[in-house]
Amino acid sequence: MPINRPLFTDSDFQEAIDRKLPVRVFQDDHLVNSGATVVRFTDFDVVIQSRVSDLTYYSRKSCQFFEVRP
Repeated sequence: MPINRPLFTDSDFQEAIDRKLPVRVFQDDHLVNSGATVVRFTDFDVVIQSRVSDLTYYSRKSCQFFEVRP
C-alpha cells in the first residue's frame, strides 16, 4: 500500500523534485491530478508535469499536495 506524505515546505517540494516521486493534487477536496511529478515551485505556485508537453500550474494556497511513495 502506498504512503501519502503531505508536501508543505520548500524542502518537501525540493525533495519531491529530486527524487521524481509522483504526487497527488487536491483542490476543494477533489483529486485533480495524480501520478505526475513536480518540476518547479515558487512561493505561490507549483508546476506539475504528467507528460512531455503537459504542464499544469497549481496554487500552493488553494491546493493540497501529497507525495506518493510505493
